Amino acid sequence: MAEAKRKKKFFNIEIPLIKKSTQLQAYESKDLNNRYIKYDLTRILKGKSILLTIKVLVKNDEAITVPKEIKLMPYYLRRMMRKGTDYVEDSFSANCKNAQLRIKPFLITRRKVPRKIRKALRDKAKQELIEYIKQKNFEEVFDEILKNSLQKNLSMKLKKIYPLSLCEIRVLEVEKEL
Repeated sequence: MAEAKRKKKFFNIEIPLIKKSTQLQAYESKDLNNRYIKYDLTRILKGKSILLTIKVLVKNDEAITVPKEIKLMPYYLRRMMRKGTDYVEDSFSANCKNAQLRIKPFLITRRKVPRKIRKALRDKAKQELIEYIKQKNFEEVFDEILKNSLQKNLSMKLKKIYPLSLCEIRVLEVEKEL
């Protein structure tokens, strides 16, 4: 005997991080559980090209999302680079209250600078970010990166070593939840 065809339906999903909702297609709401969505935030952030990866969790037939990764697009960074400047990047893990995060800061100086200054910028950025993230939840950290407040505070502290033309978090991802 032939089985009856099942029809997919649209389900509303709330994204509290950016205060938006979207729709996903599935047979049942249970099928949405643990599904990943990539959301382009370029229009929301006025041209700052960020790709947000979120995970859908279903509880009591309600689908909500949890942020998993923020990635700054490479073409945005290439557009910010100018001739006669240097860049500093790093990658490290840091623990916050409820997760372990992988952070990749990206700094662009105003002029060419010696290696010693680049190392000092890298070390100071790592130290400041680790200290700052210790007392936050990972949801708060994602929110502050989208509001650009984390980058602004970091830039002000690094300005004492050498003034920067760009201070961004290139990648922030949740390695594991505690």
